[in-house]
Amino acid sequence: MCMNFEKLLQFLRDLDENNHTAWMDDHRDRYKVVRDEFIEWLDQLDRSLAGIDKDYFHTPGKKAINRINNNLMFHPHKPVYKNHFGAGLDKAPDTGDFYIEIGFRESLCAGGLWRPGPKVLRSVRDAIDYEGDVLLNILQKPSFKAAFGGLYPDGKLKTTPKGYASDHPHIDLLRNKTFAVVHRFSEDAVTQPNFMDQAIQVYREMLPFRRWLNRAITV
Repeated sequence: MCMNFEKLLQFLRDLDENNHTAWMDDHRDRYKVVRDEFIEWLDQLDRSLAGIDKDYFHTPGKKAINRINNNLMFHPHKPVYKNHFGAGLDKAPDTGDFYIEIGFRESLCAGGLWRPGPKVLRSVRDAIDYEGDVLLNILQKPSFKAAFGGLYPDGKLKTTPKGYASDHPHIDLLRNKTFAVVHRFSEDAVTQPNFMDQAIQVYREMLPFRRWLNRAITV
């Protein structure tokens, strides 16, 4: 479907200016319309991505979409509602998913592993130790660099990870705490009729990176 993202973005702008429960209650029907349209759009994207990757893990839009409410129990200072719609596709258990976020301040596609726990992080580092050249070749591919720049900058260890030599040929990769990439879209790009095609192209470009990571943590 060709979704009207301008309508969705306008709803998010209005919500951001009236971020409280009473306003949402008064505009619940409007919210449901844009949410349901986004879910239908995600269903179509899910089907399209399944045709690209034989190992794709089907994730229906209703399961993929995130709650718009912030978790105030753990983040009491955040506003009641998020300023974006987010969803995770290709969500096989214990793997990095393909995340898409649509917001009036920022829209993006992302994927990989965000601050994984010690066990998963160790698996990724062991894979870098074994075949870091493969990951480096993926990251240095010109089209990949054009799409993502590089790994998401989330800080690095200042010291050498335990068990690896300080002069390891891939020490720069080993020091990462997050192994994820992000592609950002302008609002003009999101509101174009071919936005789904743009998202699919980002998925294609990201796929070798995600496959490498998922193999590292599951094999």
